[in-house]
Amino acid sequence: MFDKKENKSQKIVTIDGPSGVGKSTISRTVAASLSFTYLDTGAMYRAVGLQLLNEKVDLNNETAVQRCLDACTLQLVAAAAGSDNVGVILNGKDVSEAVRSPEMSMVASSVSTISAVRIKLTGMQQEIGREGNIVAEGRDTGTVVFPGASWKFYLDANPEERMRRRADQLRAGGERVDEEKLLQMIIKRDHDDQSRSIAPLCKAEDATVIDTTVLSIDQVTKTMLDIINGACITPQ
Repeated sequence: MFDKKENKSQKIVTIDGPSGVGKSTISRTVAASLSFTYLDTGAMYRAVGLQLLNEKVDLNNETAVQRCLDACTLQLVAAAAGSDNVGVILNGKDVSEAVRSPEMSMVASSVSTISAVRIKLTGMQQEIGREGNIVAEGRDTGTVVFPGASWKFYLDANPEERMRRRADQLRAGGERVDEEKLLQMIIKRDHDDQSRSIAPLCKAEDATVIDTTVLSIDQVTKTMLDIINGACITPQ
């Protein structure tokens, strides 16, 4: 595991929370402001989920899951622009768009409960963060992946607002949205992520909690950067 003492001496920011709270946009913005690398851990779980799904692997078959993990290669590619998603290369193929659907979000939640998957991806994430200067976004980056991170944040928002944001995002991409179905998916994923036995979604004891329900991206980003820079100014 990543050494907590070593981790604490490095500049690592962790941003955890459920889906739809603005983690990705805020993480990208914070990383760009600090000239840090943005680590999208969720994209890694989505990619592994896509591979297991494509291979029709029985998730209850530990041997089959491990064989699939051993055979796949995964690479994250820095976004071309600050507002873009991180690129994902799986087995040499660009799956950046394929991993961003609501369905893949649910698949990612399922595969994240598998011990072998978490061990593999946590190790990869810790290796990426070993040199510091990282903004890591996910659900357990402050509790499991980088427990000694210099700055930890936990973002939250009510499910209805998170559904609205996700619906707007999907419609902007030309997709049709069933809002009730999307809301139920968000509520189910919250339950699954919070109740799983392995690395459940939870707040790190030393994390700063920010409710983003009525705050803009700029307000949340400013709050975080002020804390990181030692000013601790709350947006008006």
